[in-house]
Order: sequence, then structure tokens, then C-alpha cells
Amino acid sequence: MPTPLIVGNWKMNKTASEAVAFVQELEQQVRVPKGVEVVLAPPFTSLPAVRQALTGAQPFRLAAQDVHWEDRGAFTGEVAPPMLRDLGCDYVILGHSERRQHFGEEDEHVNRKVSAALRHQLLPILCLGETLEQRERNQTDEVVTRQLTRGLEGLGTTEVAKVTVAYEPVWAIGTGRAATLTQAEEVHGLLQGLLAKLAGEAGGHVRVLYGGSVTPDNAGELLGSRVIHGALVGGACLKADSFAKIVATAGS
Repeated sequence: MPTPLIVGNWKMNKTASEAVAFVQELEQQVRVPKGVEVVLAPPFTSLPAVRQALTGAQPFRLAAQDVHWEDRGAFTGEVAPPMLRDLGCDYVILGHSERRQHFGEEDEHVNRKVSAALRHQLLPILCLGETLEQRERNQTDEVVTRQLTRGLEGLGTTEVAKVTVAYEPVWAIGTGRAATLTQAEEVHGLLQGLLAKLAGEAGGHVRVLYGGSVTPDNAGELLGSRVIHGALVGGACLKADSFAKIVATAGS
């Protein structure tokens, strides 16, 4: 089994000063079990403060919530991969449905970002998932297959092995309505089969996380599945006690 991975996506929440206080709470309340990896993804503006606030009491790693595909240049408001590496980031979340929905990101953009991240030793967390309308039209398999294959296009097998995939049904994000275990396992099984076809044995090393209204109440069932290798947590990661419970569940 791959090492379980729990990622807390803070989204557009917490100023730098709020982030420092929150990190102190996390280090007091979260106990990372042996064999579990935990990643914090604050906003860009809070990354330096979070890095400095981490004392090493818990082995938290840092992620950014997005990145541009160019190393530098005239791209006002964007953040380049070398900038994230300089801030101590190990991971970067790419292709989140909120980026696709609100900022017009398409599979081509996501693919370029995945390649750029890998070029600079950042580990991509590639997000994908269907909308409610697509699920009701029985298009889930078609949608996630397209997003995965286009997101990984042009990568070699060793590069694919460095990617983490996060299945986040759009209809479950921030709604309080998580996918059922059966629904999640069906898609995770499909994705793992696709990864094996795309990258052979290396595809078997790719972690496939679940995201979408993950809470302490449903984390046990979801993380207990052999085909679910961790969670991309949204709202529940903004409270230290709820995030601590999810992390503890990953180690049980």
C-alpha cells in the first residue's frame, strides 16, 4: 500500500498572522502517525509565515495551491515554480475544480503546469472530477479519463510515478455531500487501471486521494478503503481539532 497522504487545502483563508497562530494550534493538536504524510497548503501570501512558524514538532510538509507553467516573465499576478521551491514547498495542487470553473483552466493548462512543477522538483497533486450534471448523464468515466490522460500527456513513466492524483467530484466540494464509498471506489479503481495502462508498474506507485466534503465523521470509512490512499481536505482542515481527527484516522 502507498504511504497515506493527507493534504489540508486552506484555499483563500487565513492571513499570514492568522496562519502563524493556526500552525501553533496544529502542532499542539495534530499527531502525525508513523507511516502517514501530512501536507499543508496555505495561500501564497501565508507560505513564508507558515514555513517560519513550523518548529518541526510535527513533520508537516508545504504545498502551494497553484503555479504558473513559466519559470519567469511578464505574467502579472502569477507565481513561478522556482519561487515555490525557494519558499520550501514540496508539493503543488494543480487543476482544482475551482481553478477550472472560476478561472477557465483547461486540461492543456493543467498539463503544462504539471510538467513545469516536475521540472523544478515540485510534486504535483493533480485534481480531477465530474460535475453533478456530468454524473447524472453517466459521463463520470469519460470526464475523469480525459482529465487524467490529458493532464499527464507527454510525461515519462518515472515522471508519472511522482504525481499524486486527487479525485474530487465537483458536486461534493464544499457542499457537505461526500461521495459514497461505493462511488469513490468505482472511480478510484478506474483511475488506478488507467495509471497502470499509461505508466505500467510506475503507475502502481501513484497515490489516488479522495477529496470533497471529507470530515472526521466520514474519514474512517473512506480512508479504510484499499483503493483510497489519502484525502484532500478542504473546510475540515481549517479547524485544528477536526483536521487532527482526520490525520489520526489515516494512521489507524
